[in-house]
Amino acid sequence: MIGERIKQARKAAGLSLRTLADRTSVTAMAISKYETGKSTPSSGVLLSLANALGVRTEYFFRPVKIELQEPQYRKHVRLPAKAKQQIDGDVIEQVERFIELERLLPNGPVQVFKLPDDLPTTVSSLDEIENVGVTIRKGWDLGVDPIPVLTDMLEERGIKVIQSNAIRDDFDGMATKVDGIPVVVVGSNWPGDRQRFTLAHELGHLVLNGRLAVEIDEEAASNRFAGAFLAPASEVKKELGEYRSWLEPRELEVLKKAYGLSMQAWMHRALDLGILPESRYIEMRKYFSARRWTKTEPGDPYPKERPQLFEQLVFRALAQDLISESKAAELLRLPLTEFQKKRNMPSGRPAAH
Repeated sequence: MIGERIKQARKAAGLSLRTLADRTSVTAMAISKYETGKSTPSSGVLLSLANALGVRTEYFFRPVKIELQEPQYRKHVRLPAKAKQQIDGDVIEQVERFIELERLLPNGPVQVFKLPDDLPTTVSSLDEIENVGVTIRKGWDLGVDPIPVLTDMLEERGIKVIQSNAIRDDFDGMATKVDGIPVVVVGSNWPGDRQRFTLAHELGHLVLNGRLAVEIDEEAASNRFAGAFLAPASEVKKELGEYRSWLEPRELEVLKKAYGLSMQAWMHRALDLGILPESRYIEMRKYFSARRWTKTEPGDPYPKERPQLFEQLVFRALAQDLISESKAAELLRLPLTEFQKKRNMPSGRPAAH
């Protein structure tokens, strides 16, 4: 068990046996023996390995063990095996912590993932996906307003969301399952609008799976769903009107800040809904391309998703004496002293009693 943990942490850190050995006082041969179960590391060796791997020693004794089911890597053609291993290791480690925490809080706010019952059995065109987005929002009591923190909303409804440092800029994310639970992975360093669109896109795959007519491309359908889910057609038409021949970039920047949907995605929403003619959409694309806005849009980047649910549940478990401070620190991947500072919430005045 400990050997498997060492190997998993090493892969999640993207380290070879030799590189890990160079960062510790342990030889590569010894680490290999630990990983294969041929030898057992001492407490001192475990501490050295934990420091090099960026984990707490408790990690090596965690009782939860999971496997990724049906992993799907977006834009994975050129993904090196080492990068894939690093992504997998990071995802497994994070999901394990969440599942371990949920087992301590059986009556927590996280629901079993379930789609609304009134979804259509067959989707015959991309335009029909607009109503699918509305049905999901209605079934999940989301209304039509922008969703402030998409990650927390999805996790409360049973979808595990992982932000990984291992996801590169040229990689569009990953979707998998753990014990039947859907898991979506995005880059932790991506701007928030890209994180949100990827999350909504992967939700689209879950929603549309088995419903699309054979002639509909699933990736195009999931993109359409992402736009429809993040900015419902009724709100887009309120914001833009019924017909436009041009959209001002400054106008799109304001809408991006309000909905967490990129300026270019707003242009595409206008095209999808017949607000912007295709010829004018092409002109706007050329306008953006000439200014090099297709990769980096003007203005401040949209803030990254800041999920709060996991941390909230850790402190709930601590308050209910279900875990110790040390365990809480391990779940949050923080040194104990740093966790204690976080828990004490230093301020300019004493806390109220």
